[in-house]
Amino acid sequence: MNKEDKTFEKSAVFIDWYAQNLRKLPWRETKDPYFIWISEIILQQTRVIQGMKYYIRFIKCFPNVEILAKASREEVLKLWQGLGYYSRARNLHEAAKEIMTRFGGRFPQKYEDILSLKGIGCYTAAAIASIAWNQPYPVIDGNVFRVLGRLFAVETPTDTAEGKKLYSELAHRIMNPEQAGLHNQAVMEFGALQCVPQNPDCSRCPLQHQCRGYAGGKPQQYPVRHRKAKTRDRYFHFMYITYNNVYTYLCRRNEKDIWNGLFEFPMIETAQPADFDELKETDEFKRLFPPDSHAVFTLDKSGVRHILTHQVLHATFYRVEIRMESEALKDCLRISLQEMSDYPVPRLIHRYLSDVM
Repeated sequence: MNKEDKTFEKSAVFIDWYAQNLRKLPWRETKDPYFIWISEIILQQTRVIQGMKYYIRFIKCFPNVEILAKASREEVLKLWQGLGYYSRARNLHEAAKEIMTRFGGRFPQKYEDILSLKGIGCYTAAAIASIAWNQPYPVIDGNVFRVLGRLFAVETPTDTAEGKKLYSELAHRIMNPEQAGLHNQAVMEFGALQCVPQNPDCSRCPLQHQCRGYAGGKPQQYPVRHRKAKTRDRYFHFMYITYNNVYTYLCRRNEKDIWNGLFEFPMIETAQPADFDELKETDEFKRLFPPDSHAVFTLDKSGVRHILTHQVLHATFYRVEIRMESEALKDCLRISLQEMSDYPVPRLIHRYLSDVM
């Protein structure tokens, strides 16, 4: 560690920049670990502008950990609807229950205890511990990877064990432990507003003359990533069924797959794209719609693409009118059409319903 690092000069630069450029956000006006936790979970995979309204609604409905723990899973998922990555909401709910049972309803203060909660990793635990109690745990997220990668021209890929270790050492090296919470917020904000992924304005960067990436003339090549995640295509055929123009059907997804705990229309997944004639030949179609159901089908929407992490969903929606309820449909939840908005559904289905209702 050199003299510059010992005096935490870089940390002071980040903090000075932050004082002049920080965005006024509601979770920055509190040291309450519960509110900090909620904001950090919401902002994972979510932009601040979108996350703000969800944060405000969420803490209004669940103002403390006890109320969140007592809520039903459906209530939590419904409030989360539209944010995506629903495992965050499920884990949040489970962690609230853990806090009530394991910690007597008090948010744990020790880093190790925070880390032990469902859905909380090193980054979130460090954010909570540092911001709420000024504990010296540096945060390392995508923004911080980018800032450190450029500042030190790190050639080691971020998605390797060696890279993670190196970035952790660098993050600890530049942190002033006496201002841990402020430092973490400053570095994250710096990455979000100044050291942006594309076309960073290096001419206005206060660390320009210390940045090795800038000195090398190619700051945008950092951080280096080793592997590119593969994506797979999936083909979903949704059946929006109406029975006597009064009822429709929903199925809850409970398997270990996307959208666990959410409701969807009865759906047939095929390995390849399939038109209606091909769909009719599948066993699931025949199970849902035997001849005595007298089903009438209308192709409502096709070619809908919905992109998830490592997956691309290709969705087709059929509107189906039936005269007789099949045995397979009795395994689904039959609800009145007016009740549809009471159930948490994936964003893909929410958007469809917004278009047709």
